Amino acid sequence: MNDVIETILNHRSIRHFEDKPLTEEQIKTIVSCAQAAATSSFIQAYSIIGVKDPVKKKKLADLAGNQEYMEKNGHFLVFCADLYRHSVIGEKEEKNVESSLESTEKFMVSLIDTALAAQNAAIAAESLGLGICFIGGIRNNLEEVKKILHIPDRVIPLFGLAIGYPSKITGQKPRLPFEHVYHEDGYEQDKEEYLQQLDDYNEVIENYYLERTDGVRKDRWTEQMAAMLEKQNRMYMKDFIQKNKLDLR
Repeated sequence: MNDVIETILNHRSIRHFEDKPLTEEQIKTIVSCAQAAATSSFIQAYSIIGVKDPVKKKKLADLAGNQEYMEKNGHFLVFCADLYRHSVIGEKEEKNVESSLESTEKFMVSLIDTALAAQNAAIAAESLGLGICFIGGIRNNLEEVKKILHIPDRVIPLFGLAIGYPSKITGQKPRLPFEHVYHEDGYEQDKEEYLQQLDDYNEVIENYYLERTDGVRKDRWTEQMAAMLEKQNRMYMKDFIQKNKLDLR
């Protein structure tokens, strides 16, 4: 097993960081690695906003649900799906690109490009001995996030990435079984086998929480997911996307 694979398999979310900023060289390396990710048709439909201003970090942390590790870290990145630059390109080259930019396909491309870039950034940071935590709570109030970061139309902040020197490292959460995730030559639809795999995983997760919390917590994974999905969350997203001139067709 090589160092890259060990780094990937050793991933865990870090939520406690030392009070030590990243260097400019570290930031440039991480962002450059993000840019090296695959991109659909070379469209490069994302931007990355680094947030250093402590006032802005505090505001973003409050909007995301008072997540302290958004405020106290070595550096905070906001990954954005970005088709604004392509609108500018259309103007520059005197081409009508609006219908394409407002299509669901290009919207999906921008999301996929951003996610690929972000995962590269995460692996790069971890390979440097840093810890990371993705922050989906940035989407709790995107209108305010756009104001804080001066973001134009056709750009959507998707998630944040807190990076820093870990001050506390927790155990890894066990992932779904390989056999449950990997299908060969088609999607396996034996529901009894499917449910058995979920039951087996529930037992693994229950034991993980029992050990981690000294018996206080014993959640099952399916129980967690059903409770989370039963609640309506960020239901404003479709209107926000359309308001920002994306995914209209």
